[in-house]
Amino acid sequence: MPPQSPRLKPGKILDTLGAMQNSLTRTAQRIAEYILHSPRHVTQLSIAELSRETEAGEATIIRFCRTLGYKGFHEFKMDLAIELATSEPNNSSPMLDAEITSSDDAHTIGLKLQNTINNVLSETLNLLDMTQVTKVVEALRSSQSVYIFGVGSSGITAEDMKHKLIRIGLRVDAVTNNHFMYMQAALLKAGDVAIAISHSGESHETVHTLKLARQGGATTVALTHNLGSSLSEVADFCLINGNRQGMLQGDSIGTKTAQLFVLDLLYTLLVQAAPEQARKSKLRTMSALNLS
Repeated sequence: MPPQSPRLKPGKILDTLGAMQNSLTRTAQRIAEYILHSPRHVTQLSIAELSRETEAGEATIIRFCRTLGYKGFHEFKMDLAIELATSEPNNSSPMLDAEITSSDDAHTIGLKLQNTINNVLSETLNLLDMTQVTKVVEALRSSQSVYIFGVGSSGITAEDMKHKLIRIGLRVDAVTNNHFMYMQAALLKAGDVAIAISHSGESHETVHTLKLARQGGATTVALTHNLGSSLSEVADFCLINGNRQGMLQGDSIGTKTAQLFVLDLLYTLLVQAAPEQARKSKLRTMSALNLS
């Protein structure tokens, strides 16, 4: 029997369920969707009632709970109740989790976007394993070179992080063309760090790139929302960003903000660890840009 996962703490259950949902079996996904949609109702159900509601066997529900680190449904239900009792009061206002409607004016849309960002940042902080964050910072500090990989909108995020890290003296590049990604990853070795960005964690190009980097001995880091994704399986460290947003926003402001937040956290910790070195590097790069 495989070892049981560490038990989730109240406050992390719903966010973790959302992050691991896509990597679950179809039946487990159905259970997770039901819990995410009606968490308060679930705390009032027996395992037999939840079984009927989700059309899943009681044994399947128990296995589902064990995936989250619980011995059974009763333990899970108790911690879920604690999470709900200690979270912010539920607000039924349409400003929360609302889609943009044709009657929304500019100010209303602005408030909805602000709420999206606040929610996704709170979720990101809840999902991040700060032990892994610290280890990634240590790897970056001792690295010979850093390569950041991503395609599409994740490639734009990669370029932003490249700019930040260059300014504080790291040898870094961002690669966003899949052929260049494969070639560069194949040349990485021990002492190098490869950071791969994919919100879904299933981008074929990005997963293949990180796999090549790992085969060469580089330290591999995944930035994704999908806990248990293909990308996380080839990463030494996995940083999970939030994604609590409406369907209309898709892969836009919420996801992009969450990715940038995680990378900016790494950047800030790097500066904190060596402030004088960062200051000197910033001054040198600023001077290089001063062409007057």
